[in-house]
Amino acid sequence: MEELQDRRGNRRRTLLVVEGFEVTNSLKEPRQLILVQRGGEYELLMRPVQDIHVGCTTAQVVIPVNDHFRIIQEAEEAVLIDLSPTSLLKTRPAEVMDPFGIDSSNWYQSSETVQKTASKLPGTENMGFVDNFSDLSIEQKKNQQNQQLSSPRPPPPPPANRTLPAEKPNGRTDQLRRDNTIRKLFEPSNQSMQREGLIKHYMLKRESEYVDIQDFRFFVGTWNVNGQSPDSELHPWLRYDKSPPDLYCIGFQELDLSTEAFFYFDSLKEQEWLLAVRKSLHPKARYIEVRTIRLVGMMLVIFVKEQHLKHIREVMAETAGTGLMGKMGNKGGVAVRFVFHNTSFCVVNSHLAAHVEDFERRNQDYREICSRMSFAMLDQNIPPLSITRHDVVLWLGDLNYRLCMSDANEVKTKIVHGEIKQLLELDQLNIQRSTKKAFADFLEGEITFIPTYKYDSKTDRWDSSGKCRVPAWCDRVLWRGSNVKLLDYRSHMALKTSDHKPVSAVFDIGVKIVDNRRYKQAFEDLVRRMDRMENEFLPSVLLSHRDFTFENVRFRQLQREKFHITNDGQVPCHFVFIPKLNDAQYCKPWLRAEPSDGYLEPNETLEISLEVYVSKDSVTLLNSGVDSIEDILVLHLDRGKDYFLTICGNYVPSCFGTPLETLCRMKRPIREVPVSTLIDLGEDSFIDKQEKSLKKLSPWDTEGTEDRPLQIPKEIWLLVDHLYRNACHQEDLFQTPGMQEELQRIIECLDTSIPEVIPGSNHSVAEALLIFLEALPEPVICYELYHCCLDSSYDSRLCRKVISQLPRSHRSVFRYLMSFLRELLKYSEHNNLSVNMIASLFATLLLRPPPNLTGKQTPQDRQKAVNFIQGFLTGGADEDLT
Repeated sequence: MEELQDRRGNRRRTLLVVEGFEVTNSLKEPRQLILVQRGGEYELLMRPVQDIHVGCTTAQVVIPVNDHFRIIQEAEEAVLIDLSPTSLLKTRPAEVMDPFGIDSSNWYQSSETVQKTASKLPGTENMGFVDNFSDLSIEQKKNQQNQQLSSPRPPPPPPANRTLPAEKPNGRTDQLRRDNTIRKLFEPSNQSMQREGLIKHYMLKRESEYVDIQDFRFFVGTWNVNGQSPDSELHPWLRYDKSPPDLYCIGFQELDLSTEAFFYFDSLKEQEWLLAVRKSLHPKARYIEVRTIRLVGMMLVIFVKEQHLKHIREVMAETAGTGLMGKMGNKGGVAVRFVFHNTSFCVVNSHLAAHVEDFERRNQDYREICSRMSFAMLDQNIPPLSITRHDVVLWLGDLNYRLCMSDANEVKTKIVHGEIKQLLELDQLNIQRSTKKAFADFLEGEITFIPTYKYDSKTDRWDSSGKCRVPAWCDRVLWRGSNVKLLDYRSHMALKTSDHKPVSAVFDIGVKIVDNRRYKQAFEDLVRRMDRMENEFLPSVLLSHRDFTFENVRFRQLQREKFHITNDGQVPCHFVFIPKLNDAQYCKPWLRAEPSDGYLEPNETLEISLEVYVSKDSVTLLNSGVDSIEDILVLHLDRGKDYFLTICGNYVPSCFGTPLETLCRMKRPIREVPVSTLIDLGEDSFIDKQEKSLKKLSPWDTEGTEDRPLQIPKEIWLLVDHLYRNACHQEDLFQTPGMQEELQRIIECLDTSIPEVIPGSNHSVAEALLIFLEALPEPVICYELYHCCLDSSYDSRLCRKVISQLPRSHRSVFRYLMSFLRELLKYSEHNNLSVNMIASLFATLLLRPPPNLTGKQTPQDRQKAVNFIQGFLTGGADEDLT
């Protein structure tokens, strides 16, 4: 045990020694922190390392461990040594484990004797010191939030056999006073979260050193059941193979075609089909349900052999509707992600847009599912994972791609003659994959079975209806990832419940299994290397540029700027965009960085995209001038400095997201209205908008209108008039989404002109109307009357009374829309509309719950809102309203 002496020659007994660095003016000087005992008292000493080499044992700084000495245990570990009378020490827990849960004696080393002695000190229970120190960032709070809203990372690390012990409160409530004089400032060079992330990153790169690959059998099946209930056993599908699979991934489409299911209500069909599946699983194994997820008619269920369940973890499910307004669930996808042993899986079941000619719409659905579906991890320090950020992705479903042939008889003849390969050359999915417009990175097995669509239900006969659909391979199974071997790909003609035939694929998939002994060796070697590098070098990066300008930003139009980040230092580094002080997120709602964090090795360069997209959630503030295209991003480098990126640009106002009252007082397109006038109009309070409307109008606004505002916004009139004149007979109106390119043209047209003809298809114009209503900052039925509407939904007289309380422009728009929708319902035989469907759809737009209740609606409240709208569609509540 080393003996030290102070300047007075007093002897002290050394209990613990750790080495670190003192950083002064960016210069690192090696130091030792020493816990010593002198008589019955304890002290913390600091001395230069070079003094040891020359034989000097005198401490440079001495801090008594007394009643004023405090230990604060927090998420961010740092050692703060304060020489004021209220000295503080901030440390990390003594029991340290590696990020994957496997102990490493090299990460933290301590003497059992020292631990026992230290535990007697006041406030030091379960505490210890870290090995290495560097400078502490002044904006420490900023760094504590550096994991929010970051981009997906690689698949999760090996499973943890142990969990970190819960931190014990030290019983101290005293806070560090801001006026304390901090003389010495230390911080671990590897903050625990930062170091763990870097270790995970490099351990994943070295996983070939400690993992073995073992094959497991996967059954992947898909079936569009056309809204039918199961009428036979599913054995020909789910028990087709002699050997039982290890996992079942089973997807359904059009499980329930009812209006209630379309608008997210429960479906009895879900339980019917789940029961049928459970009864038909392979009898030679016992299976446990891992997860079931449903969105309207799409359902995905995962089963696993009972003995494998303990190796399944991190199970999560997500949905993404691609129907009207990009969220209605008549089309879209559902997905389940999980980790099996040490391999991450994502299973996606999708139902894409229908109709032969709409392959571009199917491509659009695929892109939307990929871009919008992500899995928020339980650990908030791990950013959401996208579909493609998994080791293996299995994609199944009714993808609805057809054949580029119009003659059904010609196709049937080729099928009879066995000319399957010739037909597949005209398969839309194969064409889109080869041109990299959809599913470019996915693989599919060779198709040797005949088309699975379309049959007369309950038969093996091709469609004999008047439409005589051309046969097609709508139902498919694709995959991406390594160690995936397809064993069989087939259809199951014996099942005749639906107009589709079920399809299945059987895989042997290599799963990574960790060898703990080899893992520990690789881990310890990595930690030793990192220790050496961190003690010698600080990270540094070079940005290609830091100033970005986005010109003429428009509603729902994506703009993207890119830059490169290069690690020009000598050590690996981790970068992340962090929130500015007092901000919860690292950027404004209309901005996103992709990726928002990552790892770089020396000399490695990465491209980062900055994306600006104005949605309904941010358009109103930009329209009114409250917000602008200006922001500053903080790119933080772990153990390094912060880099600041400047974002600027100009926003082009849109009628979408503008209040009804404001629009009623604009006779010209919004782009022709001076910005100052637009801001003035938007600043009027809700109560006095009507009274002040005449005063705010400029001369050109009121010319020829008798100084009175419009009864309804011209934009609503233009959209509704176009649909009334052109779309009353349109099949599946308000049920088929529009094309994004057409929607952008429609928005631009309404913002810049008063057109005689609106561009785009009827479906695009219909969706534009819905988007317009959804983007209103105050819905047609004002938030303050929401509860009144629900309470009066049972009485048509009370419903009329509530509507009469609306401001003039809101009341006029509501009456106008109800008249239009009643007219559409007269042609329901052609457009397939129903009162219940229209009421359910427009209740979500016209009668929205206040922002504080968003996501909290009960099924009963949703039904009351539907009943309220339905009363006006059937005419009962609309008497004497016009």
